[in-house]
Amino acid sequence: MADGLLKTAAPLLATTLTKDPFWISTISALVMLPWLLFAIPIGGLVDRINRRHMLALANTIRLSAALLLAFTVGYEVITLPILLLSVFLFGVGEVIYDTTIQSMIPQVLETDQLDRGNARLQITGITLGEFVGAPLSGVLFAASIALPFFFGAAGILAAVLLVLTIPLNYSNKPAPETKKEPTKFWADIRFGIRYLYEDKTLLRLVVLTSSIGFFFAASSSTMVLFLTETLDAPIALVGVLFATPAIGAIAGSVFTPKLSKRFGRTKIMAWSILGSSVLVFIQGFSPNYWVLAVLVTLGTAIITAWNILLMSTYHQIIPSELFGRIHGTRRTLVWGMMPIGSLLGGVVASVDLRLPFIAGGIACSILAISGFKFIVNLENSLINKTTEEEK
Repeated sequence: MADGLLKTAAPLLATTLTKDPFWISTISALVMLPWLLFAIPIGGLVDRINRRHMLALANTIRLSAALLLAFTVGYEVITLPILLLSVFLFGVGEVIYDTTIQSMIPQVLETDQLDRGNARLQITGITLGEFVGAPLSGVLFAASIALPFFFGAAGILAAVLLVLTIPLNYSNKPAPETKKEPTKFWADIRFGIRYLYEDKTLLRLVVLTSSIGFFFAASSSTMVLFLTETLDAPIALVGVLFATPAIGAIAGSVFTPKLSKRFGRTKIMAWSILGSSVLVFIQGFSPNYWVLAVLVTLGTAIITAWNILLMSTYHQIIPSELFGRIHGTRRTLVWGMMPIGSLLGGVVASVDLRLPFIAGGIACSILAISGFKFIVNLENSLINKTTEEEK
């Protein structure tokens, strides 16, 4: 819920400080920049340190960023550099949190539970974040700019306490049956990077995902300006408009496991990434903010299917004891490219606020078509992986 409050309020706050598309896109870039800078070493730490402690650290960092914004806005001393710093700190916390959570999932779920488990995590997060946090943020922001940041800080504080209720047996990776000599931190990091590089199927999937993510980030980085400046959306409605795609995300989360079981995971992945790419292109021609909301909602439903099944695929093909390092390495590539894409979107938007959607949609569609057959054929890799584990 706190994420929903803050991710809606931060870009709205930015629009009160500047109307420059480049600086607005910088907000999106700085959220993702920590993935480029810190994802690999954080992944190594997650494989070595108590995971409950890592989750508590992540939420403590996010709490600090939210409080910094709340008090500087409340005392009317907020500046663009303070906002950018807070967003960056929040991004650092997100890297730690996401890497740790994803590393714990294979410990909690069996292989045949991955699609449903990832879907349920999506449903829970989206329901509270998008249906409660985002619309509430817009209303609170309209009443007082500082309110969504204080409410967000309270939500994160609750999350810090909830982390401590996670059972101890999920805090760490399973102890090895035979005692091994301790390894050095940077040796572990290098091993994870080498593993990703040498697994050509995994590497190609990461490169394809990174390339598409780059153009998705470019297309959406100035969304708040597109809504408020081009489509004349009222400020009080921005939170609601940001929340409507959650309907699509919930629908995607509910139906994805069923579609995967009926048609096959990789077929749904291939069609979902292509469909969502085409919809990005169409969004650039939206005549008003309600049409855009419908298109983004549909696109979100489709891309949610991709995200759920992609994570299930990674959970199945990456060894649990290496997951933190490899997850950090791949996220460095995938999400590390997004800040650059966001800045590119800001530059393109300075020409026309519709252009990032049109150009980004074309680029994503070309990439999705080029990788369509490869994604479908991933089914064979998953079957071979399962067979090897059974042996």
